[in-house]
Amino acid sequence: MGTVNAPNNNLDPTVRVYDRFYGFDVQVPTEEWDIVNSFFASVFKTKVAAANFSTALFRVAQETNVPVLTLLSQMQNQNGIQVTGQLAYYLNSLRSPSTLLGVNSTLTPNFYTARNILP
Repeated sequence: MGTVNAPNNNLDPTVRVYDRFYGFDVQVPTEEWDIVNSFFASVFKTKVAAANFSTALFRVAQETNVPVLTLLSQMQNQNGIQVTGQLAYYLNSLRSPSTLLGVNSTLTPNFYTARNILP
């Protein structure tokens, strides 16, 4: 059994990031998870919000093949609203255009298409 002073190198030093809603599962280095999660914990008030934003950032990093620390460096010195907006931008690039995050205006469909849709 390893201790802080004598770590057990047989154990895998990774964190399993799993999102049950989207079925997202990835193993990340513990150091990267700690850095990302501590950043979001300093920006947001709750641990749940920090963990959710951390998971979302690792998902964006995996889908875009950009290192997570590069994405995180772009969010440095921003407040919670700016970080939320930037993460929404990244997540919108992965989502369908009909389900965009952070869009306040309602999209008006084409008249001829809209009349064929039943309420």
